[in-house]
Amino acid sequence: MADFIKTQNSFADGEVAPDFFAKDNLNGLTLLENMDVMAGGGIKRRRGLETVVELNSGARIIPFSPSESENYILVITDGHLMIYNGATRVRDILTPWDFDDVPAIQYAQRFDTMIFVHPDYQPYVLSKENNRFALSLFQFKRNDDMTVNIPFMKFDDADGITISVTKNDAGNNYATFKTNKPFWSQDNVGERLLLLNNQWEITEYVNSTTVYAYTNGQFDLPSSAVSDWYEAAFGNYRGWPCSITFHQDRLIFGGSRSWPSGIWMSQVGRHNNFNVGTGLDDEAIFLTLISQERQQICTVVSSDNLQILTNAGEWVISNQPLTPSAVNVRQHTSVGSVTGVYLPPQQIEGKTVFIDKTKQGIRELSLDALGETYNANDLCTQAKHLMQKPISLSYNTTTKQLFIVMENGDMAVLNQNSALGISAWARYTTDGQFQSVAALNGETYVIVQRGTDFYLEKFSDNALSDAQTYNFSVAASALPIRASGHNAQKLRIRKISVRVLNTKTLFINGAKALFPNQIFTDGSNGYNGDICVNLLGTEKNCINSPWTVSSDEQLPVNILSITVYGYYSV
Repeated sequence: MADFIKTQNSFADGEVAPDFFAKDNLNGLTLLENMDVMAGGGIKRRRGLETVVELNSGARIIPFSPSESENYILVITDGHLMIYNGATRVRDILTPWDFDDVPAIQYAQRFDTMIFVHPDYQPYVLSKENNRFALSLFQFKRNDDMTVNIPFMKFDDADGITISVTKNDAGNNYATFKTNKPFWSQDNVGERLLLLNNQWEITEYVNSTTVYAYTNGQFDLPSSAVSDWYEAAFGNYRGWPCSITFHQDRLIFGGSRSWPSGIWMSQVGRHNNFNVGTGLDDEAIFLTLISQERQQICTVVSSDNLQILTNAGEWVISNQPLTPSAVNVRQHTSVGSVTGVYLPPQQIEGKTVFIDKTKQGIRELSLDALGETYNANDLCTQAKHLMQKPISLSYNTTTKQLFIVMENGDMAVLNQNSALGISAWARYTTDGQFQSVAALNGETYVIVQRGTDFYLEKFSDNALSDAQTYNFSVAASALPIRASGHNAQKLRIRKISVRVLNTKTLFINGAKALFPNQIFTDGSNGYNGDICVNLLGTEKNCINSPWTVSSDEQLPVNILSITVYGYYSV
């Protein structure tokens, strides 16, 4: 057997899947639970959780910062939007959204205003004025003649439908619209149409071929049925915008229930005005994504360019500035995003990170070296086993961590620092289930279900346990031993040495390490130095980890490196 000394002083690749156990030059681990990779490549115990406030039910949380000095957590649940400043509930606002609707709600913030969209509901605006929050319906701008600056379009199922217009006894501004075949429903009441150079509002449903409508202007009865007519892009019948962002001072709506591949852009600086006018540079823009595949827009992202993420791929509008006469839209990649729920893409180191449609890929949308084409590299290629149907995610720019909540209640956490070569995944667990996550002003908040109770909690450097009550254990396990490019077939370990920093507890392969008594005094930060365990025995199943460091004590653990001394044969 050959003598060996193997030191691992970087854990920058984090936990990796078994598929990569035989890969050379990998600074990874077979297990990294409730631990983070430090900037220098070492590993440390994760921060504990402290309770902010108890909630009545499960919820989704969203960060909201109206100004540099004001930071709030929005808690959205069944029929309520609660606004918290720390543990203080500032406002509880009634909403129309059922609990099942909440995962699909998308939002965009501009200054002290946030707009929420959902395909089945008219958009809502949350605003803060004079220290008071209010939630109101988003309204398209009305003109002096009472016309509305809402986009109009011809839907596919209206092709071939003609409208016969006749006078109506209700008054000079009323008419009866009769179609050549069944088309109308009760949901059309309140919808707007554009025909005969007028906007019309449907006031009454008669039957599937007949409705009554009102216009604020004068009109002449046509001599024949009208085929050149358009419907408002949004409404209770056609649906409302699915996604939203602000880009180049335009409000952008992406997709709707009836037109899933549409992009509507407001006029510049006039975010409730979608009148395309005569195509001047600052007027509204409408376009449709066209390809051989059906494109359903999942979300829109304002980054260096306007990025459009669909079920089938990633599109980009790269014009600077963006005007009606200059719209260069192109599909760059064909990965696809999750539909039906909103998993907000995160901006990490100038790149857009999103969850792909398989719910196992964490993609990084970034420009190539020439700055011409986007790529969608997978950030979790080596850790697919940690991706268990993501339901919530958020990136903390201060700690450089991406938090992803899984359907099973665990969290996958990415410690990402490209400048230092760190891209390390770990698994977070707690006594309960994580439900939602949001980063706000350097803090990371979570909704946690513990038994039948729900809590808003946040990670804290001062918390060694979770919610002052629940203990959690930490563990890290090595990759199988490889030396000189070979897998070890038989392994005999003489000693394991762990170099620690400010540490008060550690178990090495199940054996408790002994620390000097003085480190447990109140003024001590912990032990700095090497902790060793001498071991005997031969391991024949060398795919097992040669070492595991762990602790179930609620004390600091910071590991800089681990060295294994022993013998092996190949």
